[in-house]
Amino acid sequence: MSDAPDSPVLSPPDREHDTTATFALDPAVVRRLASTLVATSGESYPTYAPFTGQPIAAIPLSTVADVAVAADRARLAQAQWARVPLTQRADILLRFHDLVLDSQDEILDLVQWESGKARLHAFEEVAHAAMTARYYARTALRHVGSKRRLGMFPMLTRVDVHRSPKGVVGVISPWNYPFTMALSDGVAALLAGNAVVHKPDSQTALSALYGVGLLHEAGLPEGLWQVVCGEGPVIGPAVVDSVDFVCFTGSTRTGREVGTRAAQRLVGASLELGGKNAMLVLHDADLDRSAEIAVRACFSSAGQLCVATERLYVADQIYDHFLARFLGRVEDMRLSAKLEYGADMGSLISQQQLATVVHHVDDARAKGARVLAGGHPRLDVGPLFYAPTVLGGVRPGMACFGDETFGPVVAVYRFGEEADAVSRTNEGPYGLNASVLTRDTRRGRALARQIRCGSVNINEGYSASFGSIDAPMGGVRSSGLGRRQGVEGVQRFTDPQTVVTQRVLPIRPVLGLSERSYAQTMTATLRLLKKTHRP
Repeated sequence: MSDAPDSPVLSPPDREHDTTATFALDPAVVRRLASTLVATSGESYPTYAPFTGQPIAAIPLSTVADVAVAADRARLAQAQWARVPLTQRADILLRFHDLVLDSQDEILDLVQWESGKARLHAFEEVAHAAMTARYYARTALRHVGSKRRLGMFPMLTRVDVHRSPKGVVGVISPWNYPFTMALSDGVAALLAGNAVVHKPDSQTALSALYGVGLLHEAGLPEGLWQVVCGEGPVIGPAVVDSVDFVCFTGSTRTGREVGTRAAQRLVGASLELGGKNAMLVLHDADLDRSAEIAVRACFSSAGQLCVATERLYVADQIYDHFLARFLGRVEDMRLSAKLEYGADMGSLISQQQLATVVHHVDDARAKGARVLAGGHPRLDVGPLFYAPTVLGGVRPGMACFGDETFGPVVAVYRFGEEADAVSRTNEGPYGLNASVLTRDTRRGRALARQIRCGSVNINEGYSASFGSIDAPMGGVRSSGLGRRQGVEGVQRFTDPQTVVTQRVLPIRPVLGLSERSYAQTMTATLRLLKKTHRP
């Protein structure tokens, strides 16, 4: 596909209505988007809109053989792409940045229709994808360009470190951020000189394909970004088996399988996995501001993001006052299936996600937890909507205590000592994101250093770290390996090569020195360098 999809991609529904509206996707546009796929099976599968349950499109189905074809094509294109100057690669990313911002209305419609999220939460994807492209374009030489390093001996040893692309990078992206998670890892891989074989989630392939179309419009050569679509257990292993590095975002269970399979081939992998993220509201926190932050942290994208808050720890001194403000805001949240700004929360994406949320809430209720807000589906809004839910009295043995819900459910707890809150935050296998709300930001940063997770936001839920593209983002323990964003986010797609040039004197006994004298001279030199030489 050499240019972007015609606009509008979608025929918008009647925006005066919610779930009763029809929403038509131009069949010609679907065919054009799908032309990026390497699909020769002749079969297809349907996707459905979470807002209404109605069909969206029939997506061509890729086979294992198609994955092999995609990898071969990508590898052929990558050999030429690696010779393209870094500045020219960066220029493509900058043009992509502009196209994303210019096309945001179409992107937002498509993301909402495929994922069911509220429009403001869909805009997070537009902003993040654009910021990521701009950041890596502007920092290309700094992060991927060749660098001089210190040699063994000053003036005598020259060291050059080059960054070589891995080759073909496999990107397996999730449904909860169908646009930016489909593209942001891949654009960093492209900048580093790689090609991409991409398997988007089956439900949200069109958002990903639209973004690939924008990349081609920005000037990306044909063949560099290959897309395959199908069920993860069928073609996912084939992607892992055919690439030189794997970038996976999804569940911890599947991430373990991806990591194991990659390790068997001695292929690197970055894995952003699940989380059971905690927010600490300290005794000096601003109550109104903290309640607003907590609502966004818990219920953005209906809680269907790995960095969402599912555990809320509140200091005893302010617990009742904070809870009253928090519950008031939760009760006032606006749920909507409209493709327009103004909703506080959208839909769950599938019947499976709804079933998980229902199970977690019903199980907690049956075992003695208190439903402080929500606790029921909202079928009046749409078939997969669930009320934002706050639970009290959640204890070990309840499904929602330690398992990731990945829905609009948060458990609230009291704490007395801050050390106890930190200890409880560190319980469990996950370590992705956390938050500390306090007026004393210095104290907040000190507590953050005691929390075992990849990111901690002070006086925010997740968006501050998510939007700070210069900083690495990822998890520890069962929340994953590796990092996206920052220098780490692009250098993971490269292999460093060290080239050392030794000048004048070889590193061996010379000028008639015996081996003992050489060792003594070297010893004296090393002592001198310790005193005089600074990195």
